[in-house]
Amino acid sequence: MRTLVVGAGATGGYFGAQLQQAGRDVTFLVRPRRADVLRERGLRITGLGTDTVLTPRLLTAADLDGHYDVVLVSVKATALPAAIDDVAAAVGPRTTMIPFLNGMAHMDALNERFDVDRVLGGVVRVLTTLDAEGDIVRLGALAEIVIGEQHGGSSQRVERITEVLSGAGFDFFVSPDIRRAMWHKWVFISTLGALNTLVRGSVGDAVAVPAGDRLGQQIAAEAAAVAAAAGYPVPKQALDNVQAFVTRPGSADTASLYRDLIAGQPTEAEQIFGDLTVRARALGVPTPLLDATAVALRVHEQRLTCG
Repeated sequence: MRTLVVGAGATGGYFGAQLQQAGRDVTFLVRPRRADVLRERGLRITGLGTDTVLTPRLLTAADLDGHYDVVLVSVKATALPAAIDDVAAAVGPRTTMIPFLNGMAHMDALNERFDVDRVLGGVVRVLTTLDAEGDIVRLGALAEIVIGEQHGGSSQRVERITEVLSGAGFDFFVSPDIRRAMWHKWVFISTLGALNTLVRGSVGDAVAVPAGDRLGQQIAAEAAAVAAAAGYPVPKQALDNVQAFVTRPGSADTASLYRDLIAGQPTEAEQIFGDLTVRARALGVPTPLLDATAVALRVHEQRLTCG
């Protein structure tokens, strides 16, 4: 099956590279500037004691060469509108799209442009980042993809895609309720991102000061309340795990959104927090800490826009 990976950053680049190494038919759709970097340096993955350099098959939007069977959409939410326009020529009547973005707003955008029957739900978990040279740096061993039909259950196309995505050097699962899995990830990433943003530091920085441990627990409770009101309650054990994660003494953990924030880069403020707080208001759920995070990130975005 012909697979197109839209974006070759820390997430798409990593998983696409794993698929290429496993012998899959993989092409990367990238912007011209990223294409220049990858042609000069190769697709490089470092960290955890190993280094990999691949020569990826690259295309820009102007060079698309027909329809693909599977399209993995792996861009930041801020780049999604442009990516949707770029990838349109690659989407045919038998194409299946799988987005790897956070939150849920991107599902509405993809469903509207390409039709709900052409889009699967997807969740990825991977600890990677891009360095100053544009290389992918692994920060931990976690690497996982979960996919599923939006309406639940399984299907023949999911079984066919499983042959492409499984056995490629990362964990792969099919979820019978992918929207629930997406909501539960949203609870986790919004909790960690809000904690980092509000304290301007890591989990360990928050826990090291009086009442810092309670802050993470309170944020998690807010996010979980929104998920529950939307029809996707987080099981007690899973919520306990989130709260334990954001209260670990000495933890250096930070969300990728926070790393973008302190680097002075655009963040997924609206994708992760703006949309979540809008849904919370519509559902009648108070979210003062998540609201404060959204405002803080919007101030950051406004400063970037104003130069």
